[in-house]
Amino acid sequence: MSRSLPSTTEAPVLAVEGLHITVNGGATEAVRDVSFSVRAGESVGLVGESGSGKTLTCRSVLGVLPPGCEVSQGSARLSGAELTALDRRGWERLRGVNLGAVFQDPASYLNPSLTVGRQLAEPLRVRGGLSRSEARRRAVRLLGSVGLHRPEEVFHRYPFELSGGMLQRVLIATAIAGEPELLVADEATTALDTVVQAEVLDLLARLRAERGLALLLVSHDLAVVAEVCDRILVFYAGEIVEDGPTEQVLAHPAHPYTEALLRVASIGDWERRELAVIPGRPPEAGAAPSGCRFADRCEYARAECGAQDLLPLREFGERGERRTRCVRAGELALSGTVLQEVGA
Repeated sequence: MSRSLPSTTEAPVLAVEGLHITVNGGATEAVRDVSFSVRAGESVGLVGESGSGKTLTCRSVLGVLPPGCEVSQGSARLSGAELTALDRRGWERLRGVNLGAVFQDPASYLNPSLTVGRQLAEPLRVRGGLSRSEARRRAVRLLGSVGLHRPEEVFHRYPFELSGGMLQRVLIATAIAGEPELLVADEATTALDTVVQAEVLDLLARLRAERGLALLLVSHDLAVVAEVCDRILVFYAGEIVEDGPTEQVLAHPAHPYTEALLRVASIGDWERRELAVIPGRPPEAGAAPSGCRFADRCEYARAECGAQDLLPLREFGERGERRTRCVRAGELALSGTVLQEVGA
């Protein structure tokens, strides 16, 4: 399906430049030299194995890094405002207004002793200055806008009375209540069954179209990213190894790791019976091998792949709309989802 991408002349809603994140009190660098942007109405997907740095990157944008983790270098700006320098009060003013978030387990973010309506209406009163009756009416409209049937009844329900899909919709309603510019969805559909997952993805697509919402989506599921996202950032061992329009990346991967992910996922190949795996394992957190960090797992690796101290993320394509961190990208002919050596 062809997508109409947001104009590149508009200033990005989110701009991340040269981001580095350390863990263990600064002893280990878990994210290195990450740069990307998200524009109004655009959806950008972050994919990669567990521990690749995609979730830490998103949590740094939300200001909710785990204890012992911190941004050691780089910049993250939301509509021009620097996020990395914000204190606790600054984050409190931003979250729920300019910035919304949806996570994997909605039940863990809702108070089981309060109705979902009260939890949705309270921020509207405190942050939005609405009266009790106005906040209630607004909350009911929000519950209806995310596809919940009989929102007046749902308003009075407790979290334990709702299904996982309904709870995720409540969390999305809470996230968009302040009409944010950016919504971060971290594995937001992982725990849902296939039908409910599709409904939530359709909802996110509709909210983007109706509100011009910028969406940053983290997922292990390439099929989800293929369905929702305009652009894909492929993370490996704490850095971006490929970045480009979704259709181009999925059809013609420019990095061997992306090709390996696609081979394992085998999107749309429902008749496959053998389980494909990527041999080897990612480097330990904090390890900094020279050159390409994927080299020891890559069937295309040569001596030059490990010869540089820091492998740059190079631009290519007609307008430089794609980037890859592979020194052999120019030597590899791209055919479908399989990389082939030229002349092989």
